Amino acid sequence: MAASVAAVATAMVALGLVVAVDGELLADGLRSGVGDGPGLVAIAAALFCALSLRAYAWRRVLPELGFGHSLAAIHLALGANHVLPFRLGEAARVVSVVRRTRVGVARATSSTVMLRSADFVALAVLGVVAAPGLITDQLGLGGLALLALVAALGVAGGHFLSAKSGHDRSRRLVVPGPATVGLVFAAWLAEAVVVWRVAQWFDISLGAREAIAVLAAAVVVQVVAVTPGGVGTYEAAGTAALVAMGVEPSTAITAMVVLHAVKTAYSLAAGAIAVFVPNPTLFGRVRMERCEVHRPGMAVDVGSGPVVLFLPAFNEAERVGAVVARAPSVIDGHRVEVVVVDDASHDDTAKVAADSGATVVSHPHNMGLGAAVRTGFRHATARGAVAAAFCDADGEYDPADVADLVRPILAGRAHYVVGSRFRGDIRRMLPHRRLGNLALTRCVRFMTRVDVSDGQSGYRAVSAAALAELEIAHDYNYAQVLTIDLVGKGFGYHEVPIGYEFRRSGRSFVRLGRYLRQVVPTVWRQLNSPASASAMPSPQHNNPMEIPA
Repeated sequence: MAASVAAVATAMVALGLVVAVDGELLADGLRSGVGDGPGLVAIAAALFCALSLRAYAWRRVLPELGFGHSLAAIHLALGANHVLPFRLGEAARVVSVVRRTRVGVARATSSTVMLRSADFVALAVLGVVAAPGLITDQLGLGGLALLALVAALGVAGGHFLSAKSGHDRSRRLVVPGPATVGLVFAAWLAEAVVVWRVAQWFDISLGAREAIAVLAAAVVVQVVAVTPGGVGTYEAAGTAALVAMGVEPSTAITAMVVLHAVKTAYSLAAGAIAVFVPNPTLFGRVRMERCEVHRPGMAVDVGSGPVVLFLPAFNEAERVGAVVARAPSVIDGHRVEVVVVDDASHDDTAKVAADSGATVVSHPHNMGLGAAVRTGFRHATARGAVAAAFCDADGEYDPADVADLVRPILAGRAHYVVGSRFRGDIRRMLPHRRLGNLALTRCVRFMTRVDVSDGQSGYRAVSAAALAELEIAHDYNYAQVLTIDLVGKGFGYHEVPIGYEFRRSGRSFVRLGRYLRQVVPTVWRQLNSPASASAMPSPQHNNPMEIPA
């Protein structure tokens, strides 16, 4: 019902404005505005400054709220208020803070009510100082009573926050003082610059007092706005103020329409950006926090356990034997055990692998590549491996390169090593696969904040320490989730160059549509898990186990 009333009111107001606005004046004003490059920059800067001051004021009340998320929430609310009626956009401020930070609903709501109340009261005070009779006439007795109610709500919000903070120092409320109040007043002074500049497009000369009075008249009278952005009341009140200052009515209303349109354009553009910036976005985290590599390198004496090289395989009977045969038997004094994880192949993969000298671990039914890698890691753990490595069983990767992957681990310089095809020798890769690999690598680099050059590599190795803690969150694949998991746990990231040759038989299981459906939701859940979402210190770039972003 409320939405219907708002829609009807908006339509009627819009129709009234179309009839009232002088088309020729509107065109002239818009031409002046489009040609006023410095003025447009000043308007954007003034609005950003005004909202930044409000963000600082909010932080002074809730110190645990970061400036970036404070500013984003205010921009979201501003944009939403220009779309939703009854000032329902204010809820977006609370939702943004609660979803993206650790501030609770009660504190976010109460501080919002308090500061928004302070906003309106401050503007009314500025308006009364600038033009006493004009503002009091505009408000009337009913408006003054409503403004008093708004002020009371702000006081109640402050009282609630004080009561909730109690003796808990970590949640203690910083009661608004002169500096916070000054920030609120300064925000409106910055916004008055917008009124002054737009008025110039219509040859309306306003001083500082007049600009503040017009702003106060336009905003304060629509404390409760029925239409989105207060369309109608904003223009009517601002027009009345300008007419009272001697401006022609047709010029006044046209200028107010353009002023409101400029602010609406800014609010919608900035609000859209605030949905995604900063991280985490309104929909969740798309990047990891900057993680410190806090796992020290192992001692050079890592023990006498084996190096386990396992090969996930599904219907690879034609190639698996040759791959097993190329694996080295010893690396720096450590025996190499070759294991083939047969993911319920329909051909003779298991038999060929066993005949070639590999240990075979078979799944009872096809479970997926991620599950096969998980099985291989479990087997390596059971064997007491000092390092576990894996590559595909289809011949694309050379098993002889396993020595290059595990030597940084055996030397105590790394816990997680990835073989990079793009830093090595790619003998053949189909163009569309190269493009896909590079695109996905950019995504992994963005998400993890480390210098990944081959996010899809099928050749990787981990230390015994990483082996004990790693988790693969997906049966379909492992590439992104393994890197996110280990980097998030502080194991860092290390690459070595490897050779690569596209498979000569069989076909890859990866299909773009299924890949996106299966992997993207899992990566999102992993990035937004409590472990990944927890803040960590900035990385130590001098750690030899990490390639800094």
